[in-house]
Amino acid sequence: MQLVVARIGRAHGIKGDVTVEVRTDEPELRLAPGAVLATDPPTVGPLTIAAGRVHSGRLLLRFEGVSDRTAAEALRNTLLIAEVDPDESPEDPEEFYDHQLEDLEVVTVDGAVVGRIESVAHLPAQDLLSVRREDGGEVLIPFVGEIVPEIDLEAQRAVVDPPPGLLGEESEEAEESEEIEEAEGAGAEHGRERGRDGGQESSR
Repeated sequence: MQLVVARIGRAHGIKGDVTVEVRTDEPELRLAPGAVLATDPPTVGPLTIAAGRVHSGRLLLRFEGVSDRTAAEALRNTLLIAEVDPDESPEDPEEFYDHQLEDLEVVTVDGAVVGRIESVAHLPAQDLLSVRREDGGEVLIPFVGEIVPEIDLEAQRAVVDPPPGLLGEESEEAEESEEIEEAEGAGAEHGRERGRDGGQESSR
């Protein structure tokens, strides 16, 4: 099983260091010196990590055979890919690999079916679950404990407790309310017109 563990950013300094956007919860394991990683595009790799350090809150890596800024800059936007045993799980029970989450059925705490997890988006602020709804639409759900309180791999199910509006119910209810108000308004106006023309009054 291949997992994307990082994306190479811009070159740092003149000795071949690069910044990386970490996409794994285990960088100390996946991005350790000596790790050999496949790449996307594949023609760039494989790359062997020679050294790593943290600078100003960002991880810097240096690869074997990459010794200057020009060579480092040529790696920009390359994805780093690790080989992982498909039966392997993260040490932290609250963490999951993307392939473990994909295709899980998503239901609310009340038991309503939302859809199935199609993919996981790793953003700087937080991870998002891309859920394909039964009607074909998509909803993005923040992958945080308050909103996704339970992942049951045995049952192949993710339980969500969404805040109002996350799944679109609030907007749908608002639209329905507006339609009802418009219909009622039209009816009242029609009644007033009839009162003027036919001598009848309309009240609610």
